[in-house]
Amino acid sequence: MKTLKKINLFILTLILISFYSCSNSETDANKMEGIAPRISVRLVDAPGDFKAVNVEVVDVMIKMDDDSDGEGGWMSLEVQNATVNLLDFTGGISQVLVDRFPIPAGTLSQMRLVLGDGNTIVIENNSEEDIEYDLKTPSAQQSGLKLKVNTVIEEGFTYDFILDFDVEKSIVIAGNSGNIILKPVLYVSTEVSSGIIEGTVTPVDVPSIASVLVDDKGTPETDDDFIISAYTDENGSFALWGVPEGTYEVIITPVDPESDYIGGSATDVVVTKGEITIIANPIELQLKPGSISGDVTNNIEVTVEVKVSSTEEVIVTMNSNENGEFLIEGIPAGTYIVTISATGYVSQDYLKDGSKDVVVLVNTETVLDPITLVAN
Repeated sequence: MKTLKKINLFILTLILISFYSCSNSETDANKMEGIAPRISVRLVDAPGDFKAVNVEVVDVMIKMDDDSDGEGGWMSLEVQNATVNLLDFTGGISQVLVDRFPIPAGTLSQMRLVLGDGNTIVIENNSEEDIEYDLKTPSAQQSGLKLKVNTVIEEGFTYDFILDFDVEKSIVIAGNSGNIILKPVLYVSTEVSSGIIEGTVTPVDVPSIASVLVDDKGTPETDDDFIISAYTDENGSFALWGVPEGTYEVIITPVDPESDYIGGSATDVVVTKGEITIIANPIELQLKPGSISGDVTNNIEVTVEVKVSSTEEVIVTMNSNENGEFLIEGIPAGTYIVTISATGYVSQDYLKDGSKDVVVLVNTETVLDPITLVAN
């Protein structure tokens, strides 16, 4: 696993100030001056099962040294009004809302994302047509969702904040009215106290979701846990932003539940604050397993052994029921030899058309023809 450092320091500038007096006396002074801290804010999203979720971003605002609920003290970061599709942010793509904006030193207490009323959602109907609907925004949400940050901002540093917009949790479909309501669910983190996980998935042509489960408080309770996730792009690449420092299992899940693949994972992925952790090897999606079933006509309990055809490695051994019926699940797609044995009978490899090969396909049950054992 390779780790790349991200440096978030400004180099202090040496300013030479020269004064020349009328009396021809000359004084030179060099002074190191503190440079105002700067803030960048990027918007990413957790996946949602929609065609598009378009939100109108009006502003990002912060409160310095003020943890109160009052409406005073908010400072605009002068975001350019824009409408963005949250579902465009895949494979590590993010929307830069604020780029190195100077702010005062102190404690950044709160942040809020202010949305306009030009928000829409596109959903595929039963006829596989894309239909666009207005997203209603409750009046309580229009001033922006307030997020507690409480990050100390020091002179000479730049701070990269990540707003993770959880699309799935933010969309509410009202029962009786049929309105689709936008109630933003956001998480905020900074790269000074979090890191980034980057990796790739193979096969690259299987759209997937990468995710990690974050135990926010380090307690057995799950109420405070949350998931950080991102789609893979056309190259199979993904980036998980704003992951708190710790060790994680990165879970890969195909977007299409009918896919031939069941998923994959990378374990012991270590995240260090302020760094990018790159998973060196592609995470390989595993094919869904198949199964083998059969019936021994002797109506006795038998032992069934399954071996890989090419190596004769035994992958599973199990007993049938008392009537000779068996079902063996969780067998990877491939070619196998199935051997049936029982006390008082000659062991027998399953044969069909003169071949011992039993082919197991992805997510498919292979049913053997009835088998009859010969007594010793």
